[in-house]
Amino acid sequence: MRLRFVLDPELTSELREQIVALWVDVTNAGGAVGFVPPVTAGDVRATADPTFTGIADGPDRLLLGYAGDRLVAALILCDNRFNLKTHWCVLKRVMVHPDTQGQGYGAALMREAERLGRELGREALHVTVRDGLGLDRFYRGLGYREIGRLPGALRVAPGDDRDEILMWRDLTDGKPAEG
Repeated sequence: MRLRFVLDPELTSELREQIVALWVDVTNAGGAVGFVPPVTAGDVRATADPTFTGIADGPDRLLLGYAGDRLVAALILCDNRFNLKTHWCVLKRVMVHPDTQGQGYGAALMREAERLGRELGREALHVTVRDGLGLDRFYRGLGYREIGRLPGALRVAPGDDRDEILMWRDLTDGKPAEG
């Protein structure tokens, strides 16, 4: 099933709860979206609420992916809030529901983000990745390249520090992502 994408939906209380539920499910399945499992909706809301404000009040943009009527994917195109960086944006909270993994939804979500980035006049996209999960291979397959690492920047547990991998996708090369 193909994903149907929605950019900048109205952030109703029902939609906010659906996004929080997705965020919880992704995290508790081991996804690297700002938390370490186990988390509850209350844990996620503390981060989600200011995130929703940045979307509702601008300048951040929310991209959702639906399989039928079900929310299964999301990401945020974050504005850098700095005049010298208006030509690129950061992708945050890239999420695909764990029970839909392997169906190409992650690649489709990222291709749509790339298309939107170009449409919005961005020349590049940036995403950070938690090392140790193989996510860098996924992004490399979509044309991202590693541009640096912050060694041990992410403490996922006592004695378990992970590198934060900085990935970059040039949108001026004219080539769409393959994945």
